[in-house]
Amino acid sequence: MGDALAPEIAATDYHTAGEPFRIVTAGVPPIAGATVRERRERAAASEPVETVRRLLCHEPRGHADMYGCFLVAPDDDGADLGVLFWHKDGYSTACGHGTIALGAWAVESGAVDAPRDGPVDVTIDVPSGRVVARVDVGGGIVERVAFRNVPSFVVARDVEAAGVAVDVSYGGAIYASVPASRFGLRVVSDDLPALIAAGRAVKQALEGTEVARHPDDERLSGIYGTILYEDLGPLHQRNVTIFADGEVDRSPCGSGTSARCALLAADGLLGEGDVLRHDSIVGSTFTARVVGSVAEGVLTEVEGMAYRTGEHRFVLDPRDPLGTGFVLR
Repeated sequence: MGDALAPEIAATDYHTAGEPFRIVTAGVPPIAGATVRERRERAAASEPVETVRRLLCHEPRGHADMYGCFLVAPDDDGADLGVLFWHKDGYSTACGHGTIALGAWAVESGAVDAPRDGPVDVTIDVPSGRVVARVDVGGGIVERVAFRNVPSFVVARDVEAAGVAVDVSYGGAIYASVPASRFGLRVVSDDLPALIAAGRAVKQALEGTEVARHPDDERLSGIYGTILYEDLGPLHQRNVTIFADGEVDRSPCGSGTSARCALLAADGLLGEGDVLRHDSIVGSTFTARVVGSVAEGVLTEVEGMAYRTGEHRFVLDPRDPLGTGFVLR
């Protein structure tokens, strides 16, 4: 196991609205593939790469809800960087909170040149497509980040899952949306164990069904998460997204926010110029807008902020009986 790892793995950690994001800057074995989407498939099949993911995501260096990414080459010169998003169960197709963190990191690390005052675009190739993080800088300091997502669209309405009706939409990944009240719950920390159980049940009920399929690329298929939400007022919602296998998004979920916008826009509740306030279960907030439409769906922009929390040099002692660690829920 030790031979599969570089002597050190370097990473910069951020949090976006409370959700962790570990950006691995050195120590990842080469990942084959001509595109970011192809590299996602190759990474999952590569034991040396998987060893690094497990090491950084599992305890004692991570935890069951850890999230991060590997930096890879973009698909072409039109993007500044490429990225593979990972969590404890594998690799996701999209990650909005991670895109916000990457925008902040690209400017703060000097990976992308930025003005001392004003906006700069950071263009990123992710498995779901090309996204752009607009980073606003004031006095040399990152003040906010908004990312323009791939087109978002409604997949299906009023689908039965786990005894309730849910809506399914796409925002870079496929999400099921359901009011928490349909399970007799609220989006509050006291209800979190039951919210996790409900989110898992909905995902399991829909997995492998027609609504879990992406219309154009099977590699983007699969119900990634369940968004349980409650209305707090006009265009003001609080949600918790249960993704992968019972993982809890501490942020309002960036790609999930885009998926929610697609539903609200289709209902005529979110028009161009309107702003959705999307809160998380920990009280953090994203704002989101519909900024246009294309044949594939609506174009959304989700705004938040990410903050650097640490710089790390991870190692694996070959004598360590725990190896790449464990997951304890």
